[in-house]
Amino acid sequence: MTLPRLALSVIGDEIGPTLEDMISFAHEHGLKRLDMRTVNGRNLLGMTKEEVIAISRRLEQAGISVPAFVSPMFKWQAPGRTTNGGKVDFAFDPAECPAPNLVNHAIQIAVILGAAHMRIFSWLRYDGFKPEHMGQLSGELSKLMGQASHYDITLQLENEPVCNIGNIAELADFFTPRQAEPETSTDAQDEEDAEEAERPHSDQIYLRPLVDIANAWATGEKPSDADIGTLAPLTTAIHLKDRDLSARRTVPLGDGDVPWPDELRRLLSGVQARQVLASIETHCPHDGRNATAKSLAGLRRIAAEIGVEIV
Repeated sequence: MTLPRLALSVIGDEIGPTLEDMISFAHEHGLKRLDMRTVNGRNLLGMTKEEVIAISRRLEQAGISVPAFVSPMFKWQAPGRTTNGGKVDFAFDPAECPAPNLVNHAIQIAVILGAAHMRIFSWLRYDGFKPEHMGQLSGELSKLMGQASHYDITLQLENEPVCNIGNIAELADFFTPRQAEPETSTDAQDEEDAEEAERPHSDQIYLRPLVDIANAWATGEKPSDADIGTLAPLTTAIHLKDRDLSARRTVPLGDGDVPWPDELRRLLSGVQARQVLASIETHCPHDGRNATAKSLAGLRRIAAEIGVEIV
């Protein structure tokens, strides 16, 4: 069985904070793609269009494309809900958006970058979350999906431990179609039908799972075959990093405890796309440049071991 190719990318700010850090690393290692999230510590969603245009032009001049806008969309408190607290990496306050319409601004950033993918979350974790809340508590997801469809941008919903969809099981549950209930005339059933109508479904091609296996292992989860089987056919992008589980820290890809050859082979065996965006998310800020270089080498070793082509 031929496994899909991996389109290699790196999240730029995992290398260093400045655009020149990112570009010099890409040239040094023959990278053609960088996913964009922050520059000089500022999230792109908090920048003006003019600032993002300048970044995009500089990357284009350097011969680097941007496959994904690694946005912080919905990595904040849900409307009317209280979070469980805790440290949040790369959190974002919607009030920091310089434009009056957050959804339009986010999509415009992706368009300016030429990004075919845009990462989103499921709000910071709170008690009582249900998958249908993504459609109920805010109209922003529906608006975002409408804009994504118009501009042919795929929204990638990541399993992030501090968010409501935090592991692979929760991600698979979100993308599992619900069976239609028998028709009844009760008010309760009418309410359930209304809730289901507001819930995004996996057959909407502009909403996909962004599978982060290391995030799952970090929570103590070892993803099941059934959950991977649910997600793999829908997968067009993945994040790659590794974990030292006993030390509870992220390490360069291939240096940790996640059994990456087996996990990557298992996931890619069920993928239907011919090519998957494979983004290195090093998460080693104390030594980002060197750790990212090690992660690139680690991915190439793993890919060679399982017979996957990297492009």
